[in-house]
Amino acid sequence: MKTRRDFVKTSVLGAGALSLIPSLEAFGGVPAASGSPKRFVFIRKSNGERPLELALPTFSAQDKAKDEKKEALEVDLDGHELPFWLQGLEKHKANLSILQGLSCMMSENGHFSYSSVMGAYKSNRNSLSGIKRATIDFELAKLFPSPFGHVELSLTGNYTGYRTGIVSGYSASGPHQRNYCYADPQTAYNELFKSVTDPGAVASDNGMLSFLESEESFKAGILKGYEKVKLSSHINSIEAIQARNLKLSKMSGSIAKHIPKIAPIHADGGMNASSPEKQEAMTEILIAALITGLTNVVTYTIDELSTPVRGLPGNEGDRISIHAIGHNESYSGVPADKIRENIRIGHMQQVARIVERLKAEPEGKGSMFDNTMILYFPEGGETHHGTGTEAPFVVLAGDNCSLNMAGRYLRLPFHGTEGHKTIGNWYTTLLNAHGNPIKHYGDLDQEMSRKKLDQVGAIQQLLA
Repeated sequence: MKTRRDFVKTSVLGAGALSLIPSLEAFGGVPAASGSPKRFVFIRKSNGERPLELALPTFSAQDKAKDEKKEALEVDLDGHELPFWLQGLEKHKANLSILQGLSCMMSENGHFSYSSVMGAYKSNRNSLSGIKRATIDFELAKLFPSPFGHVELSLTGNYTGYRTGIVSGYSASGPHQRNYCYADPQTAYNELFKSVTDPGAVASDNGMLSFLESEESFKAGILKGYEKVKLSSHINSIEAIQARNLKLSKMSGSIAKHIPKIAPIHADGGMNASSPEKQEAMTEILIAALITGLTNVVTYTIDELSTPVRGLPGNEGDRISIHAIGHNESYSGVPADKIRENIRIGHMQQVARIVERLKAEPEGKGSMFDNTMILYFPEGGETHHGTGTEAPFVVLAGDNCSLNMAGRYLRLPFHGTEGHKTIGNWYTTLLNAHGNPIKHYGDLDQEMSRKKLDQVGAIQQLLA
């Protein structure tokens, strides 16, 4: 298992290294004027999200017809039954939005989207040269700075086992800068809460980082061009880690009050832990990272096609391939569609856990959830081999999140038609609503451009 020390050494000295944390500018930014930062949790899921699976089963005949024709539609959730797999969110319906009709054709679709679905560009399978800009999670993290700036978690694998340690992630802190992520609960626990669980290691990190900084600063004086730019970002990352460690040492008392409990089964990568056990542990870490203020933005890849699913209710004895069920393969007599639904139900159990824990945590005149937004979405569009014409989002947002969409089912006009909106419009909306006045975030859609349809700017109907 890699430690942060191993990871920093290889990332600073190696060409094309991963970005360690956002820039110093992001780390030292100005806190939110309200006194409470806004928080964002991005939960990426694989295998697409088929739009009919989000349709309300109690639609009127007229609304059902509009929805199936993919025409603009807006329906209050109050008084409607949620789809079966979303019913774990029933008591949070007032905070829930189902957003249909967005497209993501400017990103990569199909099996894997890498960073592209959160950056609204083609990333060339996450190559450094293909990463065009900071992804939306990092842009939001700049607006609400924290010691870690941004935290990325993933439960991904190689079809037979899970990844472990610190590995390359799917977010990006800037052009040509691939993020890293924590690939198992124990590593995430060790690294995020080290200031409390192992303060001596943090101190030794500082000594090692000071040495590397002097070495790399010397090399930067003789390098030119792109290599110098890359090295400069590594030096900034070293300085940011030093600043972060100093901040964390001062926060250790408050952090200690919210240290998550991780079961022994997760030690050494947790190779024997079931998928639900892994998800539950990662959720506990995610919640603790938000409550302690270590970060205000978390991106969590809850699964991808190569994630082996073990211990799923109804298929406890199977090792399920998410890719295989995307091709309609059944396991132990359980059809693929039912397995896909059970996987989503498990995801919603984790979403509900986050909402409930943050609603129970006081902040200002309300709770931490009042300032939190959770976005659950498919990384590859509308189905297993998605084309990106649709990219549904399930959103839970607190009362202070500056958007006008809570408690509603919203369908926007279909791709290539007047009034259609892309994920670029959606991300522009998030940024505009929370302090970044950018005109448009992300690449434009080629078909919309050919048809000369407006596709620039925020989705005005969603702005508060």
